[in-house]
Parts: sequence; structure tokens; C-alpha cells
Amino acid sequence: MTKHIQVGKIINTHGIKGDVKIMPLTEDKNRFKKLEYIYIEGIEEKMFIEKVWFKKNFPILKLKGYNNINDVLKFKEKYLLIDETQKVELSEDEYFIYDMIGLEVYDNEKNKIGVIKDVLKPGANDVYVVKNGNKEYLIPAAKEFIKKVDIEAGKMIIQPIEGMIE
Repeated sequence: MTKHIQVGKIINTHGIKGDVKIMPLTEDKNRFKKLEYIYIEGIEEKMFIEKVWFKKNFPILKLKGYNNINDVLKFKEKYLLIDETQKVELSEDEYFIYDMIGLEVYDNEKNKIGVIKDVLKPGANDVYVVKNGNKEYLIPAAKEFIKKVDIEAGKMIIQPIEGMIE
């Protein structure tokens, strides 16, 4: 079975002709224009895209065969998925969030800090939420702290500053 990747969430319908409004979960909103088809959470069949347009920076999708608001109401609050063959190429030192979740985090002295449970996007840098039991650490995704990311080995090495890990 092909691995599916979340790229958006259907947050509402748009108009009465079956269009859906998308909350992008990707930095490149224009990538929706390049997609020929998508999947919707809980539905195995491909859904082909007839048209993509934008309103107030939100992508609006028109799916082929869905021509009425009543046909798409059931998709509201569902995730928009693509298969791995449709993912974009990333630059060196860029990673997909789904690859980061679950990485074990160690300091540069091989002490386990915890496991990445979430990635926050507050502004300039992403922030990794690292949990270890009841403790939670927020690690900025900056080169000064992140020394190595090894997706294959499931590890990240960090160099924490004083007060970051307590």
C-alpha cells in the first residue's frame, strides 16, 4: 500500500457547486495547482482535480464529478492526502514533518533527551516538541542547536544551550 502524506485539510465548502476550501499543511500553497489527483482521508479512491483557485490565500479545489454542495459536505474536516510519488523535492537540510515525528533526540554526549512528538511553526524557525515521560522540551530548528538529523537511523543529535534541557 502506498504511503499517503497530508498536505491540507478541508475546512469548509465554498459556494454551492461542490468546491472545497483547503487549509494548506504545506509551505508552498501553489503546489495544489500541480496536483492532478488527491485522496481524502477515509476514502481509498483517487479524486481528480478539475480546477484550483485561491481566495484570501486559501486554495479552493473543484473535484471532478462533485458538482453540488451536498456532494462535498461529507468531506468537511477531512485531511487531503497525496501519495509519495507526488511529494516535492526538498533542499539539503530540509525535512518533511512526518519524517521528523518519532525521531529519537540525543545530545552531543549521547544522552537521550526524548522523542519528537510534534513540530510547531510559530515564525522564523520551526520548533520541535520533544517528550520524555512527563517532561517536554522545545528545541528550535536552528543549525546552532541541531547538529545532525539521520532519518534512516531515526535519530537527531542536538547541542543544547544552558537552560534548554532541564
